[in-house]
Amino acid sequence: MKIPGVLTVASLAAALSVASLSQDSAVATAAAPTAASGAEQSCPAFLKQKYRKLHSSQDVDLCKEASGKPMLIINTASHCGFTPQFKGLEALHQKYKDRGLVVLGFASDDFNQEAKDEAKAADICFVNYGVTFTMLAPQHVKGPEANAVFKELAKQTQEPKWNFNKYLVAADGKVVQYFGSTVSPDSPQLNEAIEKVLK
Repeated sequence: MKIPGVLTVASLAAALSVASLSQDSAVATAAAPTAASGAEQSCPAFLKQKYRKLHSSQDVDLCKEASGKPMLIINTASHCGFTPQFKGLEALHQKYKDRGLVVLGFASDDFNQEAKDEAKAADICFVNYGVTFTMLAPQHVKGPEANAVFKELAKQTQEPKWNFNKYLVAADGKVVQYFGSTVSPDSPQLNEAIEKVLK
């Protein structure tokens, strides 16, 4: 016999179950934005930039590309005596990409050795040397006009002295080591440093 206004054991259990599910859903919904904002906050300020890809209209969001990952950042030029290092840098990319290393090339004419035609620079990079790592369109990497990334690299170490200077950056945005142009991509010195930062 049911008494009006009195909850049975079954209906009370059902009500509690619905309330619990609603509360869990609310907690999950509230937690989602917090996780997203936390990921955004973990990106170093100097990486909160977007740069155009070499010979492309597509922009690269550096936080999405590299936040939380170690990086090897290089300033490049297509008509430099060190331009053949593209081949070795691509080999590094292939060797370490599955372990999380992001190789990032910034084309630049700051040393007057980049092709004036961006399409030609892209051909040298992508066709002649088979580069598949991210290459960004020409921009300033030294002096007062240097972009935010290279201003920070210079602040932590030094600005590039020439093309194909290399900056090994840890996942937290701190520069681990700076390498000059003469340090080749296949050098034990550079590879050992990469191995350490990937451990």
